[in-house]
Amino acid sequence: MNIRKLILQGEGTTLDFKKTITNNEKIAKSLVAFANNKGGQLLIGVADDGSIKGVKSEDEERYMITKSAHQFCKPAIEPDFEEIYVDDKLVLVVKIAESDTKPHYALDENKKWWVYYRVKDKSILASKIIVDVIKKSGKTEGELITYTEQEKKLFEHLNQEGRITLKQFSKLTRSSYRQAQKILVSLILSGVLKPNTSEKEEFFTTM
Repeated sequence: MNIRKLILQGEGTTLDFKKTITNNEKIAKSLVAFANNKGGQLLIGVADDGSIKGVKSEDEERYMITKSAHQFCKPAIEPDFEEIYVDDKLVLVVKIAESDTKPHYALDENKKWWVYYRVKDKSILASKIIVDVIKKSGKTEGELITYTEQEKKLFEHLNQEGRITLKQFSKLTRSSYRQAQKILVSLILSGVLKPNTSEKEEFFTTM
């Protein structure tokens, strides 16, 4: 593995840098987010700016990550470890595979379980829609999409505005949140719609 080349890619959907591991809840959040998405790698001993700091105690870091994966993730996650030396500094590479037992939940500081999902370089709290997408994405059978008046109104709105929220879609089609959510999930799974998350709200755009 060319660790320098990997670091140059920067943090993203499948890559996260951690200077050190200090908190089981925070690391569980990252592990769960990768497992619920396409998998990924954590580089321990690498700062946010990509500079290689190295790990002080490889055994301690490995123990913390394994504890997080087994006790703070539900279902438990099995990380793979690889040790790489760069200029006498040790970088611990933690590989998380995409899970076939989604969704995974992470335990927070208040002893509550939450689903997280990787979006760009962030591990974000999954909305009900994303949790539903994660649950159904592991199923092999395809989704049969039938375009009704609701879908037509949705695409007309997207052509004009470029984006839509669950609330807007529910109001536009005069349907319940549950029904609107079901349609959006089907369209996301079929690759027609893309979920987006900002600090203020979740919205949907065409792919």
